[in-house]
Amino acid sequence: MRGRKLSKFKLKAKDEGLLHQLLRDGETPIRVARRAQILLGRAKAQQPLGALGETVGQVPSTIWRVCQRYRRQGLQAALYDAPRPGRPRVFFPPDSASD
Repeated sequence: MRGRKLSKFKLKAKDEGLLHQLLRDGETPIRVARRAQILLGRAKAQQPLGALGETVGQVPSTIWRVCQRYRRQGLQAALYDAPRPGRPRVFFPPDSASD
């Protein structure tokens, strides 16, 4: 068999409930919803990453990366991106005096 060896993946009960809630909510950003699907699918199915990738529409490396982030840093790190370095962009309101 090619690829990484399939290891056990288990979600905490409170995290599983929160992931289901995020998927039911209509306001969840698509990036967060896809990561929630990955975590739930991986914990439920215990299938190879390639098969899960076809189900959720992601490549196996993305699934592996999200699961590793959950194992090492917890749910918030797995679902949400870390802040980017550098100064945030500043947008100024249009100048109404030049009309």
